Amino acid sequence: MSSLILLNKPYKVLSQFTDDGGRSNLSDFIDKPGFYPAGRLDFDSEGLLLLTDDGKVQHHIAHPSRKMPKTYWVQVEGLFNPAAIEQLQTGVLLKDGLTKPAKVKHIAEPNTWHRSPPVRYRQAIPTHWLEISITEGRNRQVRRMTAAVNLPTLRLIRRSIGQWSLEDLMPGESCTKSFILPLPTKARANKKKNNAYETAHAIKHTPNKNRKNMHTKRVKNKNDK
Repeated sequence: MSSLILLNKPYKVLSQFTDDGGRSNLSDFIDKPGFYPAGRLDFDSEGLLLLTDDGKVQHHIAHPSRKMPKTYWVQVEGLFNPAAIEQLQTGVLLKDGLTKPAKVKHIAEPNTWHRSPPVRYRQAIPTHWLEISITEGRNRQVRRMTAAVNLPTLRLIRRSIGQWSLEDLMPGESCTKSFILPLPTKARANKKKNNAYETAHAIKHTPNKNRKNMHTKRVKNKNDK
């Protein structure tokens, strides 16, 4: 069993533990040796960042092949545009290629914390909020996606990564949770096959009058695990 730290990374904090330039970083909020970020979150973005002390868990969460969904609350500049939403959903052409389809919807302004410093608004231009879920991890991807459809991002908050979410964490707050790394698909299949073989083998070599009891006992033991 491994441990995960869920951190609400504040605005203008680096997703690393050191910085030669003296900028705020993870060492200002996390004092647990051996923990490292599983993925990254931009300096000017806020929200959920996962840290782990297990390299396999880090790979499970952060590697692109896992396609771990990440959900963001995004405040964008401009009027709500259904055509732009549809384009974000189907894929946007960026300099490094076409993005994969994303889950995008218009949402009411979420009940979030006050950001310091606050977002700079242009009074003549309205803003609105989107919820965007992606399975890729390109550099500054969400910001580039919204800019490509003429909806510049003003504020970006990561709400969740896979099964983990911010819950009620405030900026700078964290909590620790346990996590059991799931078995690879092939290993799960082999384990299931071996268990089935062992049960069948035991029934085959048991006198007829005891077969039912043996089968019931093995199923009960399996469930107890």
